[in-house]
Amino acid sequence: MITGIGLDITEIKKIESILTKTSKFVTRVLTKKEKEIMETLSGARQLEFLAGRFAAKEAFSKAIGTGIGKQCSFQDIEILKESSGKPILYFKEKPINGFVSITHTKDYAAAQVILQS
Repeated sequence: MITGIGLDITEIKKIESILTKTSKFVTRVLTKKEKEIMETLSGARQLEFLAGRFAAKEAFSKAIGTGIGKQCSFQDIEILKESSGKPILYFKEKPINGFVSITHTKDYAAAQVILQS
């Protein structure tokens, strides 16, 4: 049974603009493992990765109904990949029963999260 659906889209240029003002954004949004993955990527791909993770975490917070805040921070949510490349969601270090899809174009990153019981 579906227990939650969340969707988010973000402009990659907006993320890029934030990064020119402060480097703290990366540390605020990405977990240590996610940051390590991002650092293996090259220039534009790093920005796409960050924007995609940002959108996915926003989508997850919407799916659980809280939004990002005290009950659910960016650091509480982690998105890693299986060996097949499929993204897997973790909340407070526990795997989530659901699905996440992340996509991006030159200008936008978007994500959808579907939670199930």
